[in-house]
Amino acid sequence: MEQKKFKKTVWDFYKKDGRSFPWRNTKNPYHIWVSEIMLQQTQVARVIPRYSSFLKEFKTIKSLADASLSEVLKEWQGLGYNRRAKYLHEGAKYILLKYKGIFPKENMQCVPGIGPYTEAAIQAFAFNKGIPCIETNIRTVFTHHFFKNKKNVHDKEILRLIEETLDTKNPREWYWALMDYGAALKSSGVQINNKSRHYIKQSVFKGSDREVRGTIIRTLTEQKSLENLFPTRRKQFNIQLQKLCLEGFVEKKKGKYKLVS
Repeated sequence: MEQKKFKKTVWDFYKKDGRSFPWRNTKNPYHIWVSEIMLQQTQVARVIPRYSSFLKEFKTIKSLADASLSEVLKEWQGLGYNRRAKYLHEGAKYILLKYKGIFPKENMQCVPGIGPYTEAAIQAFAFNKGIPCIETNIRTVFTHHFFKNKKNVHDKEILRLIEETLDTKNPREWYWALMDYGAALKSSGVQINNKSRHYIKQSVFKGSDREVRGTIIRTLTEQKSLENLFPTRRKQFNIQLQKLCLEGFVEKKKGKYKLVS
């Protein structure tokens, strides 16, 4: 598809059917950082209430840094992938120590848990800076329009097109438009699973290590005993419990397991 026509298609869709989210009503980089970490591998509908609740509890980077990990994990419940909460907590501590609690405008990838995409997203949504970046909805848009008859498409090929079509005057809304359009394409049945080299099918949750880890964290946030968890899967349970200890989530004191304070 010719690029001018492509951009018109995206903008026309956004003007008519663009979505509204609470994190789009702010330019606060801390708030946008929280939303981006929450949105990784989690459905938007689950993020919306947790985002508001999290920022109500931890209003500033300093308040997040000063909280205990157990308090952060308690507020994180319902989002899964608890390692993301730990990264947020560690990142807040780093920003408080190195930048006196002020979110950096550059070198964001020095902050624990911030990678290339997250930095680009924060730059776009907080500071309206256009850095080529890719996530699942954006990948869907470009694969659908420019690689209909190709398989094993590499993100490098897509990033080249993202850079060529980037709206440098208004990257903030351009990325919103791409994401909304991509979400709509997926909802309409567009699938790129067999086209993208980077597509990874998420493993089944039931019976997985993720289920065990999440249940352990949730149980400890509720200050309940782990004794009766997964009676038929004790080997798997013990392995994951020890991993959580090694990773700094859980500690054993006076013979009892608890979240790291």
